[in-house]
Amino acid sequence: MAKVKIRSFASPTLILLAFDWKDGGDRDDFLGFAIERKPGFSGKPKSWLPNRIGFDGPVRGKDFPSDQAPIQKFMWWDARIDDKDREKTFTYTVTPVVKPAEKPQLLDNFASSIQVILPPPENKGIGSYFNRAVVSSQSFSQKFTPVTNKNLKSALEWLANGLEKVIPNFIAGSDECQGAIYHLTDEYWVVPAFKNYDGNLSLVYNSKTNDQANAQAVNELEKKPGVQLSPRTKANIMHNKFLVKFTGGVPSDVLMGSANFTTEGLATQANVLHTFHSAELAKLYLERKNLLAGDPTLAKTAKGAAWSQPATVGNAKVRLFLSPEPSKDRSSIDQVVSSVKSAKKSVLFCLFSPTDAQLRDAIFDAGDAGKMMFGLVNSISSKQADGEDGGNAGDVAKVEIFSRSRDKKDVYSHSLYAKNDCPEGFWNETSSLPGKAAKFPVYIHHKFIVIDAETDNPVAYSGSANMSGNSVHKNDENLLEIRGSRELAAVYLAEFFRLYEHYKARAIWNLWKEAHDQGKKFRRYELNRTGTWKKKYYDPQTPEYKSRISMAS
Repeated sequence: MAKVKIRSFASPTLILLAFDWKDGGDRDDFLGFAIERKPGFSGKPKSWLPNRIGFDGPVRGKDFPSDQAPIQKFMWWDARIDDKDREKTFTYTVTPVVKPAEKPQLLDNFASSIQVILPPPENKGIGSYFNRAVVSSQSFSQKFTPVTNKNLKSALEWLANGLEKVIPNFIAGSDECQGAIYHLTDEYWVVPAFKNYDGNLSLVYNSKTNDQANAQAVNELEKKPGVQLSPRTKANIMHNKFLVKFTGGVPSDVLMGSANFTTEGLATQANVLHTFHSAELAKLYLERKNLLAGDPTLAKTAKGAAWSQPATVGNAKVRLFLSPEPSKDRSSIDQVVSSVKSAKKSVLFCLFSPTDAQLRDAIFDAGDAGKMMFGLVNSISSKQADGEDGGNAGDVAKVEIFSRSRDKKDVYSHSLYAKNDCPEGFWNETSSLPGKAAKFPVYIHHKFIVIDAETDNPVAYSGSANMSGNSVHKNDENLLEIRGSRELAAVYLAEFFRLYEHYKARAIWNLWKEAHDQGKKFRRYELNRTGTWKKKYYDPQTPEYKSRISMAS
């Protein structure tokens, strides 16, 4: 009889455990897994990782230890990582659990353990910072319901998960900083950091007649000595979000990612920021900033658009593409498509709205070919295209993604709970935080694709580009290709599944409620008592089977 297999994928504030038990498929009494952590929570020598759902459903304000409410998945998270836990080593033991549900039995003879070291935020020259941005989670609702003026900043900081500190820390101690910023409106952390900055500051900002979001920050900063601000008007939008730091008078580091320099970008929208300690990348980004500062035409900006030569950062090879491209070229996104088609094991994507048909086809083909494929988008609707051939790219994408989510069940979205219809203990996530905090919208804002993240040769694409026609041809954008960094790929994989599984659970709830409203029997949100929960994980035709095999092997 085989023991449990375990693999870990660690982010600086999160550990994802993937596990497999070959014999579980043949046992009708298999109820799931118990997971123990050493050291435990709040100074305890050991603790069971909690499950928020029990055999009788969730209970507001209560967690169930996984030895009593086993994990009925083949992956689970330890997100209870405090600042004092950074870079510590934890030991996790995963044990199969069998019936009866009233008194679960742990099969210690089949248990396995693994040691996991939390990585530092900056690892081998690359810093990786993801926010939480999950306001419908039980953790958020327990801590901050209701959100008031008194606890608003604390709530935003919890959602930001350290992302709010990245920009102030990046520029601190440097003698000069230059960059290009789409929206600069955050009055909690970013604008104050720029106001207090002692070095020279030079920024290009998006400036359109129909978009004056940056007006207040520009008005405040341009009065400060040593500040140079350049409006960008010629592109559809100047969508970049990057900074170049100077050390000793020369460009030395780059900050980039999907997060706008806004409160919602850092806290309530799911986003990432990276830092790269690389003079090569810093020089490339600085050259683009200097070009944009002159507000050139799209034709001039697109001239010569191409992937850069690879820069070595730690064990990664990093290439940069700066959009826009000439109207008939697709070099940036075609490279992403080619990499997806070359995937050996898996493709994960987290995109605001993937409207490029060739990319979408390549990703879905990977899933249909038996590779692990999962996707998370901002929204899924059943909106139909305008005629069989007449729909625009956005309409066509909506139809395809909606169909995929219903038929294959491997793509989910930031879809909304109906009011008062969420499971007990969860908060009704809407388009923004409630009350006076409603100016901070909530949605998926990521723009990343990760290929073969669980292998020795991962590839990640990340930046400001939405993988759309506009981002390729009409916007100022930046996109990085990062090859060979297993550490970075592990961070992306862990953070992706944290979001994906949360929104998947919400989507399933919505489907149950939809069926109930149509007069069908309503399924309760509770653990399965019979052992049938595992069926999809041992069926080769399901996404769950593919992830079980791929993740823990």
